[in-house]
Amino acid sequence: MALGALGLGSAWAQDLKGALPIPQRFNRPTSETDEGGLWAMMDREETRLRRSPLVVRDAALTGYLRELVCKLVGEHCPDVRVYVVRTPQFNASMAPNGMMQVWSGLLLRVDNEAQLVAILGHEAGHYLERDSLKGLRSAKDKSAAAMVLGMFGLVGAIASLGVVASGYGFSRDQEAQADRIGLQLMQQAGYDGREFPRVWDNLLAELKVTGGDEAAQRSILFATHPAPGNRRDTLRQMAGEGGGRLGTEELERVVAPHRMEWLREEIRRGQYEESLELFNRKLALRADDAQFLYARGEVYRLRDRTEDLQPALDDFQRGAAAERPPPDLFRSLGLLQKRRGDKAAAAAAFQKYLALVPDAGDAGLIKTYLSELQS
Repeated sequence: MALGALGLGSAWAQDLKGALPIPQRFNRPTSETDEGGLWAMMDREETRLRRSPLVVRDAALTGYLRELVCKLVGEHCPDVRVYVVRTPQFNASMAPNGMMQVWSGLLLRVDNEAQLVAILGHEAGHYLERDSLKGLRSAKDKSAAAMVLGMFGLVGAIASLGVVASGYGFSRDQEAQADRIGLQLMQQAGYDGREFPRVWDNLLAELKVTGGDEAAQRSILFATHPAPGNRRDTLRQMAGEGGGRLGTEELERVVAPHRMEWLREEIRRGQYEESLELFNRKLALRADDAQFLYARGEVYRLRDRTEDLQPALDDFQRGAAAERPPPDLFRSLGLLQKRRGDKAAAAAAFQKYLALVPDAGDAGLIKTYLSELQS
């Protein structure tokens, strides 16, 4: 799609050749205005969010993300608050009062800091363009405010995501504009713009596993966005020759303390084919990553097809031989070997698991298995 056909109307973000001028910091609107009412709703939602058990309370991770956003939004930095929410889907949002949510499923999926900044920049683009306010003003019924809240709210987030995307989300032109702004913001911050289209390629590959070539048309994540193929091609065209930093190690450092728990949550999602696509991609980048080897093996074990037994065993054994294997791997290896009828191998795996986490919540059950195997 040609850039001129995108319908991008922002006066401050028209010129891709020069530096992108950031609008002045927003003043808090008065309470009697529609914008003031929207801010008040967001403030109340943020108060609820702060108390939620789903918020990841890690100052290092939150500070890292806020620093990335501040690189993008300039003088708006004092108004930014970032919350990491333990939800295994891919999503982020930025409310008009400066509240940003980043879901753990997004942090699990991006491969480097540049990809993460691309999404943060996209959401910052909506914020700087005040798109949620435009949506509220253009809505024609009294449920509009609730729908705008649903775009950012935590409670019922998964359900509201579908409702919003189907009727009250940002328009395709707004999404395309946010892409354009996000790309230029990330490039101005020194990141490789070619990573932006890769984010959507990776996500679409997951959806296609179960949804086929029409997955994008049926997915709530793409419902109001430009067609993924056009979106990718337009972003590639705008990114040009690229160049810039990736920040792979920087991202890994802050995600590492949480990654195992996020992998467990991804597995519990029960979308095994999508998870396998994700884990295969990650292992193509880091073939000996013990956590992803465990995760892929566990999906094979839980999917429980006849042809899954050997791949699960291979992944568990490779992971066990890798650096710093997670304790969960040995429990799952024990369960798999027990099913295979290899009592000695199952007992050895269970013993290793108990040695690593003697106070595990399921230690009693594992000891029962050991007694059965050794009798």
